[in-house]
Amino acid sequence: MSVFGKLFGGGGKGGKGPSPQDAIQKLRDTEEMLAKKQDFLEKKIDQELMTAKKNGTKNKRAALQALKRKKRYENQLTQIDGTLSTIEFQREALENANTNTEVLKNMGFAAKAMKAAHENMDLDKVDDLMQDITEQQELAQEISDAISKPVGFGEEFDEDELLAELDELEQEELDKNLLEIGGTEDAHLPNVPSTSLPSRPAKEDEDKDDMDDLQRWAMAAM
Repeated sequence: MSVFGKLFGGGGKGGKGPSPQDAIQKLRDTEEMLAKKQDFLEKKIDQELMTAKKNGTKNKRAALQALKRKKRYENQLTQIDGTLSTIEFQREALENANTNTEVLKNMGFAAKAMKAAHENMDLDKVDDLMQDITEQQELAQEISDAISKPVGFGEEFDEDELLAELDELEQEELDKNLLEIGGTEDAHLPNVPSTSLPSRPAKEDEDKDDMDDLQRWAMAAM
């Protein structure tokens, strides 16, 4: 059994291969496991580095052993980084392939549905039906136009003659108004009274009366 067969849990030659969803999930589980391994190695590297520093001057042999272990952990961490990159690339490719498969499946389903919808349709019958619809719409429009058209019952009038007649009526009304105004100007005014008004006393008579009154007052004073 191949490494990928063991990883994905596949069977022998006659076994059924894993589904894309199962493979993607297993790759994600593997990524999670390797990420935890990375955290563990980083902590071990820090511990070995502290041990080497602690024993650097007191116990060189212990310090060297700590540095050797630190180096192995760093190599393992580098390998895991490469493995994670490979698995991530494989998972993304598998996810894209699965997406494309689903898209194609849905497009095929839609194509079958469209074919089934058009199965009982005849293009010639559709053309005939659309032509009938167009003819009926034109007929309905003609009927609407005929109904909405004013009916004269055979009588036709010349619009110019009607306008000329209207002008004559307006002129007659204007002439009538002018005649009424002229008749008012010729009407008789009230007669002037024939009796004369009383005449006003002359100024000389008034002066004479004033003189007589003055003389009588003078004589009474003596």
